[in-house]
Amino acid sequence: MAVHVPLTEEAKWEAENLMAAEKNLLKPATGAPIVTPNMDVALGCFYMTAPRKTKDGGEDGAKKWHFSSPQEAILAYKTRHLSLGQLVAVRFPADTKKEGVEPGKIMETTVGRILFNEALPDKVAFFNQTVTKKTLSEIVKMCIEQYGTAETARITNTLKNMGFKYATKSGYSLGSCDFPHLKEKQQLLDKGDAQITEVEEQFGEGLLTQNERHSKIIEVWTSVKDEIEGLNRAALEKEGPVFTMIESGARGSWGQLTQVIGMKGLVASPSGDIIELPVKGNFKEGFGVLEFFISSHGTRKGLSDTALRTAHAGYLTRRLVDVAQDTVVLEEDCGDTEGAVITFEESKEMGQKLSDRVMGRFAIEAIKSGRKTLVKEGTLIDEKAARDIDAAGIEEAHVRSVLKCRMNKGICKKCYGFDLGRNALVEHGAAVGIIAAQSIGEPGTQLTMRTFHMGGVAGSSDITKGLPRVEELFEARSPKRKALISDVAGKVTIEDAEGKVIESPSGKRIFEGRRSQKIIKIQFEGVEEEKLAVEETDELRVENNSKAKKDDVLLVRGSGEEMRAKYDGIVKLSKKSLRLVYEGSNVKEYIVPLGYKLFVKDGDLVGPGDQLTEGHINLAELFELKGRAAVQRYLLHEIQDIYSSQGQRLNDKHIEVIIRQMFSRVYVEDAGDTDLLPGEVVEKAEFEESNVIAKKAKGGPSKARELFLGISKVSLSTQSFLSSASFQETAKVLINAAITGKIDKLAGLKENVIIGRKIPAGTGFEGYSR
Repeated sequence: MAVHVPLTEEAKWEAENLMAAEKNLLKPATGAPIVTPNMDVALGCFYMTAPRKTKDGGEDGAKKWHFSSPQEAILAYKTRHLSLGQLVAVRFPADTKKEGVEPGKIMETTVGRILFNEALPDKVAFFNQTVTKKTLSEIVKMCIEQYGTAETARITNTLKNMGFKYATKSGYSLGSCDFPHLKEKQQLLDKGDAQITEVEEQFGEGLLTQNERHSKIIEVWTSVKDEIEGLNRAALEKEGPVFTMIESGARGSWGQLTQVIGMKGLVASPSGDIIELPVKGNFKEGFGVLEFFISSHGTRKGLSDTALRTAHAGYLTRRLVDVAQDTVVLEEDCGDTEGAVITFEESKEMGQKLSDRVMGRFAIEAIKSGRKTLVKEGTLIDEKAARDIDAAGIEEAHVRSVLKCRMNKGICKKCYGFDLGRNALVEHGAAVGIIAAQSIGEPGTQLTMRTFHMGGVAGSSDITKGLPRVEELFEARSPKRKALISDVAGKVTIEDAEGKVIESPSGKRIFEGRRSQKIIKIQFEGVEEEKLAVEETDELRVENNSKAKKDDVLLVRGSGEEMRAKYDGIVKLSKKSLRLVYEGSNVKEYIVPLGYKLFVKDGDLVGPGDQLTEGHINLAELFELKGRAAVQRYLLHEIQDIYSSQGQRLNDKHIEVIIRQMFSRVYVEDAGDTDLLPGEVVEKAEFEESNVIAKKAKGGPSKARELFLGISKVSLSTQSFLSSASFQETAKVLINAAITGKIDKLAGLKENVIIGRKIPAGTGFEGYSR
């Protein structure tokens, strides 16, 4: 990690005003507090605020102390007349300004809770409950909303000192005797063994298939482990150190405790398959030799994954930074009115609230609940408005989106909205591209480590599948498990594939049945065409305007390959190509790979680009059939799914910044009177710029089509040769730059860092004011 040594006056000012910890309390990826008291602090606060049973009354006792003021109760505690967790009845003074407390009324609470709330400002409601790590996080968030970051930094410091003090006073320590022995465990294991015997008998009699047998065994042992986990809480002493540590959120989880005093359960092999033999032992009693060997499988994979995949996630971050580094906030408003419609249903599928997704964006249309206007047209949706949207149960909102920003270079303030790290509207010169790249890459590193924590226990999802998928999407690669998508609009018919006779190597004729394989047929109307390139060595078998039937030979390649008609149609010939035009009703067939689930039923109507089977969609095909908006929507959904399934929150706008860059290049088809070359891949900004120059010189404009590229390809086709050369293929990039006489205008961040200039962002941005 870097060590910053601010030497100049400007550097000192930046360190004090921009880099100080109190100015960076929020996570730029989500807007959630990054400073959350945990570990010992959470343990101390939990000990302070948890009610406890005592000899002289306590929680359920008959005797209860009554006090005329909170100070009197604290004095009784300090003079050792009552304990910290003892329930007391306290009258709050008539002049109290504390939120959530009725002046002059009696409240049942504990001395610990009174002391805890005294450390919090008056506007934060009185917490008359046991405080956990989650509660502390909520308190920090409330303080930031009410008091801002500087005061919150002071409050969190007070909470830290108080947590440490009472964690010490609690005297909690941990010994093996704190982990109880579960007497009922053996009965549950015997019950599981009996159920397994029954399953094996059913399998032996032919009542179950191999897959059903495997599923039933997994089901039995998962159920047994869940029952044992249920015994954990009951077996632990409620005021003991183990219960307190887990319940407060300071350390450990109920799942980990099950492995210590219950059973480790089913474990996964390195290939990801669940081993049928469960580990019945636990960490307290120890494992048998075989159990130790089986469980070391998953543990070893977890350790090697941590080392290998962390590098993988770091490399993904590097590529993301490279593609988005020159995305900076340049203008106030680009004037876009298209935006994006965010729906409640779509948000629910992604495991998020509609209010969370629209918070910090500008509304294009007013958001109304009945006759009441919650958000006016063109205004920013702040936290209060987001809460109102949530309470009113709004179904959809039309808001500004990064994806639709009209600026060719950089981005505008209104399309970006809130800077989540500051909880305020983004400033001019903010390097939103770098923030987006790091916000996506950082949880990627977290996800890679996730396997390590559970030690290969079956059931814990393994991100080793998820991280390569994120990479596959951002690099726009052809997916491994590809879904079938419809090329045409029409009606679906599903048929079973017919068997065929094949000849074995020994000469025997064998009938190969395909009962489980399906064929999807789509009947469509309209004009379709198939285009074939005709070369000098090819032999044509059809004439211009002649009719061709399905499977007729159209031409024979020089290599001897026959090109046949896919449908009935009319032949159209030109010098270098052959087009087969189909009119009227046709049928398109798709053979479904074995084991794939169908997403359509007989008689369904589908459109071009609709998904027919399970699997991942090929993005290039989707772009061709449905266009830019469909690909952008699919990418956003898929990436959010991967992160949210691992419990990692990520704001949509960061993913949108990267997706926008994937559509930022064009392919020059006709150069016109510009300096561009036909077949060149250039940035949209460069394309627009060259057309403006040509127009001024009264020349013809260039024509281009939009491209959809993976992040590495986008990075290599940037205007700056310094930025490209520092990324990949250095020699190739520099040779091309030298041959074509390229000029680097030093517009991005990376090229300025390379030559040692101030970056054109943040305090280095033109027009930045202190």
